Amino acid sequence: MPPDPWAALRATTRARIGLGRTGDAPPLRHLLDFQLAHARARDAVHTPLDTAAIAQALAPLPTVTVRSQAADRATYLRRPDLGRQLDPASHGALTGIWDVVFVIADGLSPVGVGRHAAPLLRACLARLPGWSVAPVVIATQARVALGDDIGARLDAQLCAMLIGERPGLSVADSLGVYLTYQPRPGRRDAQRNCISNIHQDGLSYDAAADMLAWLMTEARARKLTGVELKDDRPAVVTAERPSSLPAPAAHPSA
Repeated sequence: MPPDPWAALRATTRARIGLGRTGDAPPLRHLLDFQLAHARARDAVHTPLDTAAIAQALAPLPTVTVRSQAADRATYLRRPDLGRQLDPASHGALTGIWDVVFVIADGLSPVGVGRHAAPLLRACLARLPGWSVAPVVIATQARVALGDDIGARLDAQLCAMLIGERPGLSVADSLGVYLTYQPRPGRRDAQRNCISNIHQDGLSYDAAADMLAWLMTEARARKLTGVELKDDRPAVVTAERPSSLPAPAAHPSA
């Protein structure tokens, strides 16, 4: 049998390329792999966030649990607008004046949040000596803009939301971070910086924490986030990422 000309290329990516076919259908093993990936993606969306486990993983850091106005997962998926609005019952838990509030939100992959949010947050806090950090807010049925209301109620200069990213057929547990200066309702996506693709085979906790701490420091100094704040640090090549594959950059995203 001749060598597979696609084998070397497939070894460099998790994308499904050059799978071949059996008659008019893909080979059975690739079809089953696709169905398994699809099932994992659905599970990542619908698995409830274990807020108690998150709080325990962050102990002894203080935490506060809130929710959006989406009453359940089905409503959350149908009504993104409700996922951007804080449930009135959660208003009283948010008080104080802080440099930054970290929000851990289920988003579209509670599975990714459960796996990656706590270790990423700890890595980031180790890089922020002297910052006034609010109790960590754990939010359910949450969209990115929910952090604007949370940050405004805490009078926080910055809001860093760690949220589950939309799962795909190659990665179902990816985590993203959205950073907003002077969060308040009505902020646009162009006024945020995004660090994405944080997971076991993507951006590492240390690399993401380095990037987030740098962006936070620059945001506080320049008094802005979003399209006007670029990650212009000198490029650093690490052993975990081949030099031919540049590390993902922070960018504004929806």
